[in-house]
Amino acid sequence: MGRIRDEAPQNTSHRAAAVPGPHRIAVLALPGVPPFELGIPSRVFGSAQDAEGRPLYEVTVCTADGSAVLSDAGFTVQPAAGPEALAAADTVVVPPTHAMPELGRGGPLPPEVTAAVARIRPGTRLVSICSGSYVLAAAGLLDGRPATTHWNLAPEFRRAYPAVRVDEEVLFVDDGDVLTSAGVAAGVDLCLHIIRRDHGAAVANRTARMCVVPPWRDGGQAQYIDRPVPDPAIADTSATRAWALDHLGEPLPLGRLAEHARMSLRSFTRRFRDEVGMTPVQWLTAQRLELAKQLLETTDLSIDLVAHRAGFGTANSLRAHMRAALGVSPASYRRTFGTDDRAEDRREDRADGRVAGLR
Repeated sequence: MGRIRDEAPQNTSHRAAAVPGPHRIAVLALPGVPPFELGIPSRVFGSAQDAEGRPLYEVTVCTADGSAVLSDAGFTVQPAAGPEALAAADTVVVPPTHAMPELGRGGPLPPEVTAAVARIRPGTRLVSICSGSYVLAAAGLLDGRPATTHWNLAPEFRRAYPAVRVDEEVLFVDDGDVLTSAGVAAGVDLCLHIIRRDHGAAVANRTARMCVVPPWRDGGQAQYIDRPVPDPAIADTSATRAWALDHLGEPLPLGRLAEHARMSLRSFTRRFRDEVGMTPVQWLTAQRLELAKQLLETTDLSIDLVAHRAGFGTANSLRAHMRAALGVSPASYRRTFGTDDRAEDRREDRADGRVAGLR
């Protein structure tokens, strides 16, 4: 699972099913926008469909004043709408701009952009891709909040916006109603994460297959930061990670993983962190949570059996991990994203309440 920083409990207030019709997304194209990042929301969200093939999102590209803007590739982008799309949106996505260097010094937004951003309704979900975070920060929308941007820009970003809590090691940060991603392809990761949050893993996985991209990626930005090139003669941990994914329901102590990789514990741990950007234990927990979520969504297995198959051992352990990572119990997650509402889930809720009362 791509490494994320999730500062807020699982938030389902933006689920498309909560409002009639597709969830409305406005993508704000600014001068100097890179075409690839601009196209990510339309391509990914536009591929998300329900079980009957109906679109789950309606994506509109707009500009601050309704006029065409020049991309950083040298061609113009003719928007479908002006700033009125921002006022009507349920989610606003801001791709990067390479034509506002003053933002790198903490300078103000152009007046027309400030006026356009001011039209966004309170409670609208805000999303940035790569250095689109500069726009949100310059508008004061990231003050006091966790956020990320491209790792190479993190030192500059910190200097320009000291009120923002920057984490350059993650692929994206989910802070509930404000989500930020790292560079380029991390925008794809974030869009898939939003679909998963809105509609569950099955829809997100189906969308990923349509886009021919992985549903999630291992690790965070740490694996992309400049560092000495590893000796190619040294074995990597990719084969062991693939093997572990097929054995998540089994005990996987660090020693067993290192033995499979034919490395010492110390070498394996160091190599794993260099490649993935997190410890083996953190990675295993993330993979097991992902498997548990899929089982809760797509099967009617009991919570105990889900916990066993995902490698958590007991239902209490699964509850504790899901509450820590997502802010919800397994039963609540199943009711939100699954198709089954069984008496056992009500019993699990009571059990979850007893566990919480003992803390």
